[in-house]
Amino acid sequence: MSTVELPVVVGVDGSDAASDALDWAAELAGRRGLPLRVVHASLWERYEGYVAGTAADRPAERLHSEAVLATAAERAGRRVPALKVMTDLAADDAVTALLRAGQSAEALVVGSRGRGEFASLLLGSVGLGIAARAQCPVVVVRGRPENVHGGMNRVVVGIAERERPSEREPAPPSAAVAFALREARLRGGELEAVHAWRCAGPEDHGARENHRAHEDHTARENHRAPQDHTARENHRASQGHRARENHGAREDHARRAAELLDETLGGATAAGLPPVPVAHRPVEGSARKALLDASAHADLLVVGARRRQGHFGMQLGLVNHAVLHHAKCPVAVVPVS
Repeated sequence: MSTVELPVVVGVDGSDAASDALDWAAELAGRRGLPLRVVHASLWERYEGYVAGTAADRPAERLHSEAVLATAAERAGRRVPALKVMTDLAADDAVTALLRAGQSAEALVVGSRGRGEFASLLLGSVGLGIAARAQCPVVVVRGRPENVHGGMNRVVVGIAERERPSEREPAPPSAAVAFALREARLRGGELEAVHAWRCAGPEDHGARENHRAHEDHTARENHRAPQDHTARENHRASQGHRARENHGAREDHARRAAELLDETLGGATAAGLPPVPVAHRPVEGSARKALLDASAHADLLVVGARRRQGHFGMQLGLVNHAVLHHAKCPVAVVPVS
């Protein structure tokens, strides 16, 4: 039984951002040997109905929509000459039309903002709505030209703590890791796996409060000019012990972060496929900053997004929301059930 080839779907509206998304989607489809489906959403048919006829009989809005699709198909064919291109004029709003198309797609590709978006918006409502709800990987094409055009030879994937397998044996790569690994392999580039860690826990708030209280107490003691030499020596010894504890905790967190990357990526290249150079990068600090910094030298940043059954609201998370708005390169949001 032959498998069905799911297309790469891209939304177009005639804007410059949509043209960048079209080029990116055409190259993605070409690398994967898949057809490209170009979707333009128009509400005209919903309100007016469509009756086939000559060009003179058709309203300007439909003629414009057909021109947008024809221009996009021609551009994609020039970009990747052997590419099979299909077009779809959807009588719906853009988010609904693309989410529907994404139900049978390898991936959905959209621009960072559309024709009707305000220039001040960092990410258009269409891109945000699709990235937060789609059941297939969504690529938002954004960032600097050198990153968009693939000049970095690197794909970055963010590794979250909850992806850590509980078993001793390496688990299969997550959907986000698998997507990133495949892109790196097809591009002939490197995969960089980033995991951010912090020495944080329930006890840290109390430790910080104790530290502040201790500083206040020390200030009062200094003001009274204490003469107790033994008390000062004990205080120095306590500070040294606390510093050694903090250093040890940081080393422990760094070790666990390195182990997490090893375990998450341990089975990533074991599939009889050409190996991909993989760089493990545990970073002390916030995940938001670590991923945004990594995006500056990447062609693509891949993140996972939890999809909860029966939940129909925005399902992105704060870190994903941040990278979609501020990353220096295209961002792929890969749903994780």
